[in-house]
Amino acid sequence: MTQTITIAQRYCGPPESGNGGYVCGLLAEFIDGPALVRLQEPTPLDVAMEVRQAQGEVELIRSTTVIATARRAEVALAVPRAPDFAQAEAAARDYRGFKSHPFPHCFVCGPQRKTDDGLRIFPGRLAATGLVASPWVPDASLADGAGLVRREFLWAALDCPGAFSFEVADGTPVLLGELAASISGSVRVGERCVVIGWELTRDGRRHFTGTALFSGSGELRGLARSTWFEMPPPEKA
Repeated sequence: MTQTITIAQRYCGPPESGNGGYVCGLLAEFIDGPALVRLQEPTPLDVAMEVRQAQGEVELIRSTTVIATARRAEVALAVPRAPDFAQAEAAARDYRGFKSHPFPHCFVCGPQRKTDDGLRIFPGRLAATGLVASPWVPDASLADGAGLVRREFLWAALDCPGAFSFEVADGTPVLLGELAASISGSVRVGERCVVIGWELTRDGRRHFTGTALFSGSGELRGLARSTWFEMPPPEKA
């Protein structure tokens, strides 16, 4: 039987394509263990795409175009100490996306998303550190049948904090190229979680970042490394 993935409009990043972390999380479900997902093309919305096994990888395909690939990968990063929920709340007040955001309706970090619609993760600078941090309280729409947050949403939560861990000019779009993540536990709906992000290194317009998700009790629940591409700002009319 052919397996397919369809990204609903709710899960957009840019207005006309899927949020990278969410897309990666869905495709990673076809991999046993930690996975690396490479996004090769913008993921279309409301279109059924085929999932196909190919030479040790899994491919997400629309017609003859490979949208993304996934393979097993280890994720090894030194994890910074987690701030507490109150510290993350304070950091989020300084979220630069409140002032300027290229994708204000992004499912994960869009400030124009309402509660119970987007994840509303707003990573701001954590005082006296090189981190950004945000609180996150997942809502009931993200749950599986047991009241746990579905894994693709944990991947999504590990996405956008990386994009705000480095400085870019206001309004500059930053797009996810790769996301490698390891999910090490579960998160319950309504749990007071904390997400952090930090820059590892950069190469011109290419940025490499780490992100981590902590439970309400401060335990590590997910760890990821990402590659981001800083795009030229849109030309003014």
